[in-house]
Amino acid sequence: MPSTKPRIQVTLDTELAAAVAEFGGTEPRSRAVRELALRGAEAFRAEQNARREAHEHLRRIATGEDDGYDFAISEQLHASR
Repeated sequence: MPSTKPRIQVTLDTELAAAVAEFGGTEPRSRAVRELALRGAEAFRAEQNARREAHEHLRRIATGEDDGYDFAISEQLHASR
């Protein structure tokens, strides 16, 4: 039965074929590729959020909003290296 949704063409190169073989399980290839794409997007989102949170944490330290960071202790640790 034809799909009502737009389709995309994806080349099953060596790397993608290996990923589909490794993680695709017994699902049809198209479903495995879809699942890999969705999980990849989820991983990208998580990575972006972690990066954003890290930048925000560093900004709070730099502006003095985060009083849980002790520059004197940091200086001692670096001096002891």
